[in-house]
Amino acid sequence: MPLWRAISEDEPGPKWAGLFHEYWPDYRRWWLREGDAARPSYLDSRRALATHMPEIVPIYDHLCELAGGGDQAARFLSFHIPPPYLSGCSQAIWPGREPVMVRNYDYAPNAFDSLILRTRWQGRTVMGVSDGLWGLVDGVNDAGLAVSLTFGGRRIVGEGFGVPIILRYVLQTCTTAEEAGAALARIPTHMSYNVTALDRKRRYLTAMLSPDRPAIVTHAAVATNHQENVEWVSHARFTATVERERFLLQRLTLHRDPEEKFIGAFLKPPLYSTAFAYGFGTLYTAVYRPRKGQMEVRWPGTTWTQSLSDFAEGVRHVEVPGVAV
Repeated sequence: MPLWRAISEDEPGPKWAGLFHEYWPDYRRWWLREGDAARPSYLDSRRALATHMPEIVPIYDHLCELAGGGDQAARFLSFHIPPPYLSGCSQAIWPGREPVMVRNYDYAPNAFDSLILRTRWQGRTVMGVSDGLWGLVDGVNDAGLAVSLTFGGRRIVGEGFGVPIILRYVLQTCTTAEEAGAALARIPTHMSYNVTALDRKRRYLTAMLSPDRPAIVTHAAVATNHQENVEWVSHARFTATVERERFLLQRLTLHRDPEEKFIGAFLKPPLYSTAFAYGFGTLYTAVYRPRKGQMEVRWPGTTWTQSLSDFAEGVRHVEVPGVAV
C-alpha cells in the first residue's frame, strides 16, 4: 500500500532538508548507475543552469547548502544530463467553461517521490507532484498556470536538462501558456517530452520537446507518448500510445463527455494501466483547475484534494491496483 505525503514549506528549510536526506541514498544509486564520470561536473552543471534558467539559480544554491554541500548531491540537483528514464502517461485538456487539465502518470512505483509539494520560493506559490525533490511532473502556480509532462517516445538522448526541473522553472517564472511555450522552446532537454500548459484565461498548448531538433509548439489538447509520428514502434505498441490518444480525442470531439465522466475515464482502461512490473503502471491521476488554484490526486475509490490557498499537509496510504502491499 503506497504511502503518499503532502508537505508545505514556504522557503527551503528543515522539511526539505529532511526529505533530501531520506531520499538521497536511492537517488544517488540511480544517478550513479552509469558511473560518476558519466555525469557532468558541478561547474558545468551550475553553468548550464545559469545560462538557461538563471532565475532559479539562487534556489538551487540554497538547496545545495541544505543537502550538505556535497559534490554529487549538487550535480544531481542541477538535473543537467541525468541518466535516461522512461515513463508512460496520458494528459488532456477538458475545454469546459472552467477548463481542467487531467493526466495519468505511468511509472515505476519504487522510483517515485509519492509527494505533493507546496512551496512559496521567491514569492511564487507552486503546488504539484514532486520528482527529484524540487522538480515536478505536473503542477500549478498562483498565476493560474498549470503544466504536465509525458514522455515523447523517442530513443535520442542529448545534452540538456531532465524535464522535471524545466517544469519547476516554468511554474516559478511564467504566468501564461504563451510564456510557458516560449520557455519550453528555449531550454534544452536531455530526452523527448510533451509538455502541456493551461492558463487561467483558458489558453493552452502542448510543446513537443526533443534534444536533437527544435521544439514544436502546438495547440493540441491531448498528449500521450509519441510526437508528430511514432518513431519507437515497440514502445508505442507496448504503451498503446496511439490507441490512448485516439480514445481521448474521441472523448473530446465525438462524444464530448461531461467533466466528471471525462475524468473518470482516466481511472479505467485503456488509459489506466496496471503494467507496474514493466515500469508503466498508473501511479495516480491528477486533475488541475488553474483558475481556482486547485488540484486533485485520484486513485480508484480515493481522491485527495489540495489548493494553493488551503493546502493541508498529511499522509495517505493508497491502494493502487497491481502494486504489491
